[in-house]
Amino acid sequence: MDLFHTLTELIDLRSFSNLWYWIALAVVWSSASHWVMGVPFDMVYRARKNGGQAALDLEAITRVNVNRMMYITEVSGHWVLGMTCFVLAMLGMLGFYYGVEFAQAVFLLAFPMGFVGLINWISARRIQQEGLAGETLIRQLTISRLFIQLVGMVAIFVTALWGMYQNLQIGFLG
Repeated sequence: MDLFHTLTELIDLRSFSNLWYWIALAVVWSSASHWVMGVPFDMVYRARKNGGQAALDLEAITRVNVNRMMYITEVSGHWVLGMTCFVLAMLGMLGFYYGVEFAQAVFLLAFPMGFVGLINWISARRIQQEGLAGETLIRQLTISRLFIQLVGMVAIFVTALWGMYQNLQIGFLG
């Protein structure tokens, strides 16, 4: 065996048959579910359970992240949206029109994360406009997490179906 053949077997670019891709998928969705608007969800549980200083800490970190998201939206929101749409369109075309499996895999990770970003932005805008605090803030963060988890479940299901289809197709053809 030559070195090139050994390296190409070690670094397999067929994403859907690679264990590292599935580990990355699990880590991405676990992190997205835990960090709602940049706030670790264990702070929400602690604020709901203990109140007091934990609730004040939750309000402070949420306020900082909401202000940061709204500032980025005001300053460069159109550019971020345009670049995101461009990259997703490029990945979609490369992956599903030209058949590049790596682009399909990245698209199936990135596209649903766009919905997560949208959920976080809508939640941040509502928190800022209505000045949510206390129990209503906790409720808003919990609802946002629920929607993120729903998007994650659908995304993982679709990715698993597409990955199985790709692996079966390659298995029969190759």
